[in-house]
Amino acid sequence: MKIEFVERNYDIGTKLQNIIQKKVDKLDRYFEDDAKARVVCSFQNKIYKLELTIFNKKRIFRAEVVGENMYESIDLAMPKIEKQIVKCAKRTRDLFRKTAFEVPEFEFLPEMPEDIEKRIYKTKEFELAPMAIEEAIENMAMVGHEFYVFLNEKSNRVNILYNRRDGELGVIECIY
Repeated sequence: MKIEFVERNYDIGTKLQNIIQKKVDKLDRYFEDDAKARVVCSFQNKIYKLELTIFNKKRIFRAEVVGENMYESIDLAMPKIEKQIVKCAKRTRDLFRKTAFEVPEFEFLPEMPEDIEKRIYKTKEFELAPMAIEEAIENMAMVGHEFYVFLNEKSNRVNILYNRRDGELGVIECIY
């Protein structure tokens, strides 16, 4: 797996880079050779943050962790990524190596996660009416949800307004 390292206000250094490389290489058992990983290490406001993203075919596996140092952060990120891989593999095995799950042990997880088998509990339908982003913000506040789907009147595209972890709002504009 090819790994790209990105430094933001933090010098990764050779030692940490080698440790991250060894840990991410253990995930090679799940992926074909065309998988790519991106590791972003940042330090801001006395907080060490590590973001690990793996791109495999049409799937993205991502973990973002904060720790007291980068060594702790990589140890926290690896089980999160592996859990996502195992969850995805339950549904679509064709995205992974044929031999990925022949050995019952995992690299970073102590056991099979319990919450893998999820089903659709409820389906809703609603009509998309064109509206401005400001209207969507008001509607989302009124319904009290973490996200709101609407048809943007300016772009005539489906948008998803959502609450970000930092307390701000984000918009995803669907391109189809």
